[in-house]
Amino acid sequence: MTLSIVVVGLSVTSSWGNGHATTYRALIEALARRGHRVTFLERDTAWYREHRDLTKPPSWTVELYQSLKDLPRRFGKMIQDADLIIIGSYVPDGIAISEWITSHARGITAFYDIDTPVTLARLDQGLDYLSAAMIPRFDLYLSFAGGPVPQMIEQRYGSPLARTLYCSADTDTYAPQPAQTKWTLGYLGTYSEDRQPVLEQLLLSPARTLPSEQFAVAGAQYPAHIAWPDNVMRIEHLAPKQHPAFYAGQRFTLNATRADMRALGFSPSVRLFEAAACGTPVISDRWPGIETIFEPSREILLASTARDVIEILRDLPEERRRSIAESARRRVLSDHTADHRARQLEAYYAEATARRRRKSVRIPAGRPVQVADL
Repeated sequence: MTLSIVVVGLSVTSSWGNGHATTYRALIEALARRGHRVTFLERDTAWYREHRDLTKPPSWTVELYQSLKDLPRRFGKMIQDADLIIIGSYVPDGIAISEWITSHARGITAFYDIDTPVTLARLDQGLDYLSAAMIPRFDLYLSFAGGPVPQMIEQRYGSPLARTLYCSADTDTYAPQPAQTKWTLGYLGTYSEDRQPVLEQLLLSPARTLPSEQFAVAGAQYPAHIAWPDNVMRIEHLAPKQHPAFYAGQRFTLNATRADMRALGFSPSVRLFEAAACGTPVISDRWPGIETIFEPSREILLASTARDVIEILRDLPEERRRSIAESARRRVLSDHTADHRARQLEAYYAEATARRRRKSVRIPAGRPVQVADL
């Protein structure tokens, strides 16, 4: 089965301050390896244009568009004829694009919510990229949150088919590298106000307590007012190809979770899989469902306080540290690679297609959105 797939996403060309990029790249590369034809449509915005680290992927296509009206003018037939059309979260003018796609596409339409906890926490207050009324119009809702969340999306918002599609690790890029240890603990992630308290408690506070140890925080958009301890190295940005070396230089890496993700649970960060794939043991904050991703104490270490982290850094035997890292990497290779996600997406597509065939009469979604409406 070879599919023609169109993805309308936030940005795949720039990973600067954009956690979506490596998720999209890993999934699309895996789909392309499996023989599918994939085109990614991205709004050409100044911020991502100035920070691009991907221009022309070898096995799939990126097309940039300038405005909302460009989509039907330049890509209308492509979207109409595609087997699977996916629109992601945080896409500019996402609601208007979704209305048009679900009215004109003949193939399976899917919403890929890379920000499911944020979406569900704020949906009733209004979002720029999705409305509650749009959810039933998609054939498929791909959720970054698992556990009970997809069933809740079906029951509360009327999705005909909601399924979990976690992020993953591109194991061609994220793999162990030989390197000297530079840092006792590091963290990779864009600044987020609701995640900063976790970083403060589980990295900056231990750094102040352990002044002889070295720490690192890599990521963009951190405000100037943050008081970084002297033994914390700040790295403004690392392109994905630099991530494995960064992880290889750490004895442990920190996974810090945003508030909405912790509250909803079952929402692993892409950095969790990527760090584990690199063979670096992960210390994570606690959230519901983490035990369904990695087994605590055997594949991942959990911490609630600065003291928990300090005890791990000081007291954990080296043999156990390595064992945890190796176990986590094995778990990624067995359950969380990009190829696993591509196969899951194929299965969800088949499920949505079978459901459509069983449904003899489709309920009209309202007046089709015309090109002039966009």
